[in-house]
Amino acid sequence: TEAFIQSSVKKRAGWIWHHLQDFANQKSDVLPRRYVSGETQFYLGRRYVLKVTVDPDLPECVKLYRGKLNVNLNDEFDEPMRKAAEVKSLLDNWYQQKAKAVFYERLLAMLPKTDWVEGVPAFRLLSMKKQWGSCSTQGNLVLNPHLVKAPKECIDYVILHELCHIAEYNHSEQFWRLLTQVMPHWKKVKTQLDSMAEFYLNE
Repeated sequence: TEAFIQSSVKKRAGWIWHHLQDFANQKSDVLPRRYVSGETQFYLGRRYVLKVTVDPDLPECVKLYRGKLNVNLNDEFDEPMRKAAEVKSLLDNWYQQKAKAVFYERLLAMLPKTDWVEGVPAFRLLSMKKQWGSCSTQGNLVLNPHLVKAPKECIDYVILHELCHIAEYNHSEQFWRLLTQVMPHWKKVKTQLDSMAEFYLNE
């Protein structure tokens, strides 16, 4: 009843307030990216220092080299915002390409666990602010390219979560039982992913 809900909330008001403050503090630590040398970027759960160079004799590209994420530009931009936009565009394209390859690899690795899935489900990439993935009623997957910034185990969890929806379309008791069957420690992995979501999704 509404009276029971209000009573319960009042009893736990201190606990609720404390956790709301914790969430607010977490968000305040995540500064908007400026896409300049020295910032950190994530890939497969590891932090890499961003190094931006300008060399017209080299192609515009993004490379992981010696523990750094190197971005080369052909032109020096007078406006910092335009330069940042160009760096972001190159990084976004790089993440998209990496995500396609990594997600396909992890999808193939997870399929043996899901004997109810026929064939290899199609998937597409879509940047989202609130979701890591989704599954249509036809069994097609949508995966967030930002997920490639997380450890492979977190990627496996999201893929398995969506594959379970092919058998159980809603979050029923049967769905959670099925997910636990294919990944017994999914709660621990989900907590790990949730704790870093603000950083992985930060643009």
